[in-house]
Amino acid sequence: MADPARLSDEPIELIVELSQSGWRLDLFLVHHFPDYSRALIRKMIMAGGSRIDDHGGKPSYRLKPGQRVKAVMPEIPREVPLAEDIPLDIVYEDDWIAAVNKPSGMVVHPARGHWSGTLASALQFHFGGKLSSMGGPTRPGIVHRLDRDTSGVILVAKDDITHSKLSKLFHDREIQKQYFAIVQGSPHRDRDMIDEPIGPHPRVREQMAIRRGPGEGKQALTFYEVVERFRGFAVVRCEPKSGRTHQIRIHMTHAGSPILCDRLYGGRAKLTRGELINKTADDDIILARQALHASQISFRHPMSGRDLTIKAPLAEDLSIALDAIRELRKA
Repeated sequence: MADPARLSDEPIELIVELSQSGWRLDLFLVHHFPDYSRALIRKMIMAGGSRIDDHGGKPSYRLKPGQRVKAVMPEIPREVPLAEDIPLDIVYEDDWIAAVNKPSGMVVHPARGHWSGTLASALQFHFGGKLSSMGGPTRPGIVHRLDRDTSGVILVAKDDITHSKLSKLFHDREIQKQYFAIVQGSPHRDRDMIDEPIGPHPRVREQMAIRRGPGEGKQALTFYEVVERFRGFAVVRCEPKSGRTHQIRIHMTHAGSPILCDRLYGGRAKLTRGELINKTADDDIILARQALHASQISFRHPMSGRDLTIKAPLAEDLSIALDAIRELRKA
């Protein structure tokens, strides 16, 4: 099933599996996009929003194994997120923008399975109608996003003009972002630029992947520098030069040092004290989410024109994990 958070104006390509032979086109798409009603899917198909091996097809078209189905999925009509009194750590605010230190575990905007407890709901409560509307009704003020389990600084626009200018800065790569990461293993180089294209994983719904084939991936650049080394771990500063989904997580895995406790790309979801001291009986959990934190963002303020750097203090769970690694895994 496709993740609504990754939907865009670009076609999403799906390959018909053997077990899906004979499925109707509309039911095939409903299977992959369960947030969409069958009526909305049929309407999209009839409007020419889907292609089968570069040919059109009716909702009742019966699919064959190996066929490629491309679809441009419309935005699902949603109501404005319900305002919720959720504490926010606001690390910067002026008349045009605010910056929030998002905690790990908080989804940025409503999506399948996450209709409450989101950053959007918290922003609705704290700022009310004083947020930009360019992101649509479900994303008031939200200019960019962070993964659910990534903590750190995220920008919020208070009006549409500011939102538009911030979006252009992101598009033109004039906003510099820094991330703190603890990685498994130790990178071979002290610093490097990873240049590998990223696109949807061909088989795993939740994942993105390095895709080098023609038209399969988009250019992605990540600079990293090792800040501190330990036995089996390292602290790394990452600076993404593009904004692909899961970019840092994919690139560091490609470099041989996946983000610690990254379930999707690192193969583990937690770190225990026993692992650090080589005593399997000690199952005290040190960290239970990916060790990635958006620590800093720098840009020229689109309204005041002054250079601005906003920092987000390291999340407590990452500080605790780092202290434990420093104590128990000295290089």
